[in-house]
Amino acid sequence: MDRVFEEMEFLARSANRGDVLTLVAEAPHDRQSLAAETGASQPTLGRILRDFEKRNWVRATEAGYTATATGRLVAAGLTELSESLAAELHLREISEWLPADDLGFDLKRLGEATITTPTQTRPSAPISRVIELIEAAHRVRIFSHAFNEQTLAAVAEWVADGGEFEGVFAASAIDAVAHETGLRGQLQQLHAADGATIRVVEGAIPLAVTVADDTVSLLLRDENGRLQAAVDTDDPAVESWAADRHGRYWESARPLAESDLDGSE
Repeated sequence: MDRVFEEMEFLARSANRGDVLTLVAEAPHDRQSLAAETGASQPTLGRILRDFEKRNWVRATEAGYTATATGRLVAAGLTELSESLAAELHLREISEWLPADDLGFDLKRLGEATITTPTQTRPSAPISRVIELIEAAHRVRIFSHAFNEQTLAAVAEWVADGGEFEGVFAASAIDAVAHETGLRGQLQQLHAADGATIRVVEGAIPLAVTVADDTVSLLLRDENGRLQAAVDTDDPAVESWAADRHGRYWESARPLAESDLDGSE
């Protein structure tokens, strides 16, 4: 492992080393083009390329310097590490509320996600962000352990205006709404709407996920149930995961029944 750490230290001591290796792994480059893209001086590039040649990471060709097979291996590792660290830095503020076991996609996919957190003046900012996405969509799918008052009201109004809604909720979420007179009326209105279909899962749904057309939103809460963030992305891999997870819940769920809405114990 000592030699591995030595090589890692060698690359980390200069950002230009990683940039040069990544560039020549993508396509052959001469020293002039490397200088233009990295901003490194010719003496610096000379030292870097000599060091890379000693390690057999690059070779000189008529088209310019190009990475060897092992050079490409190292460059791919650098790119993956860079993307992972960039995503971690982006998500660090909310990392403690991200579920460790329930996300079926690479967290790097959230590296450019929009993150909305509560503020002193806008404590419900995360919910407002999700509602904003719902109101701009044609089709909305939700699977969730909760159906909060703001989202329920927004969805009911949006469906009345022609939206298409497919919601899967934990039975506990439906029960909580049914025991609030005002909310129960809104849920009954939504249930009766032509554009809405609601299904109920008897077991737990650990996540609160909204798919508004192709944009996926996750609502993150702390261990006490307090809302901490909304994270939304249009990354295709995340959308595919959310659509698949929604479909699985949908297939295992039962239709919402009138008896679910009577508010009785």
